[in-house]
Amino acid sequence: MGQAPLKEVPELKQWPHFSGEGEYDHMEFIRVIEMIKEDFELPERLNTLFTRSPTDVVIDNKPTKHLLNPGAFCSCFSKSFLKTCAPNFEDQLLPIDSIKFNSASNPMKALGIFETNVIFPHINGNLRITVEFVIMENCSSNNFIMGNDYLIVQIAVRKVAPVNLELQRFKSEQLSEAEISRPLTDKQENELSSLLYDEKEAFESEKEPFGEIVGHEVDIILNIERPYPPLLRRPAYTEISKSREALEIHIEEPLDLGVIREVYHNEELEITTPVIVAWNNGKSRTVGDFRALNTYTVPDRYPIPKVQISLTQISQAVYITAMDSLKGFNQNVVTPRARKYLGIIVHYGVYGYLRMPFGIKNAPSHFQRMMNEIFPEEL
Repeated sequence: MGQAPLKEVPELKQWPHFSGEGEYDHMEFIRVIEMIKEDFELPERLNTLFTRSPTDVVIDNKPTKHLLNPGAFCSCFSKSFLKTCAPNFEDQLLPIDSIKFNSASNPMKALGIFETNVIFPHINGNLRITVEFVIMENCSSNNFIMGNDYLIVQIAVRKVAPVNLELQRFKSEQLSEAEISRPLTDKQENELSSLLYDEKEAFESEKEPFGEIVGHEVDIILNIERPYPPLLRRPAYTEISKSREALEIHIEEPLDLGVIREVYHNEELEITTPVIVAWNNGKSRTVGDFRALNTYTVPDRYPIPKVQISLTQISQAVYITAMDSLKGFNQNVVTPRARKYLGIIVHYGVYGYLRMPFGIKNAPSHFQRMMNEIFPEEL
């Protein structure tokens, strides 16, 4: 690598050492190297590392050659080479344990440990570390050799983070058909998946295919007393054969979702409303004809926000989140009293609403009140 101009390097915490008493602290090594990378904004892999080519370094303010060799067991250099850099090195040697060293099957004699500061010049900032070199009596290399005691870090696995199997199952099953906007980083996608998992009760599941708002029941109050007029107890409308078949199909879905239930002959149902089958471009839908019930319902004058005001409030927003509730009105539970007023009658039976239906008076007010209670800070 080419020579880079030296510049001031902030003092870092002293590096842990390999030899002598105690053992090398690999976790501390990693903490410091990550700190150095962050301080100097270095790339994930330094250009100088993992090469057998000599690298220019600075030791005790003297430029010299340094051989980075991950194949070497330890960092070392020869006694004769050290004399050229530090003539009085004997006074600075640290003792070394009885360890056998070999080079190409030839035994080598270790004299001790020499500790010195090493600076690696780098275009993004100098890398300064403290290295312990083993001084060899009979080393033939005329370079400082940095071995795998500093270049290669092997870490024992001390703790394995537990895997959330429920989260993994949630991602593979319930999120498999979800469309997540791109681009997202892996971190952002994982955070989104975790958020959806934590709030999974708000979404449909096999056990609960339809949402149910907790703590907000919809009531209906009439402005008349019994006996109720015949207008509130009307029979089923006469439908053509095509509409009768469509009506039977449309009744099955809310019945399966628990939006309505079948009313049996011994049950009291004070009001019944006929159902209309509406057709548009060959497609049908059912609508309860609640006009009579709405006439006798006490109005709920809860304020509904104006669209223009809502658009003005979000005009300066950077991000806008839109949510679409599946059959939002039907997710509101009705009170036992309201159930007596929400019977619908068809040509083959009577059914009663357990959830707030579309078309009744005050439905928008009830829904807006519920949204304001759930999202008090957002709305």
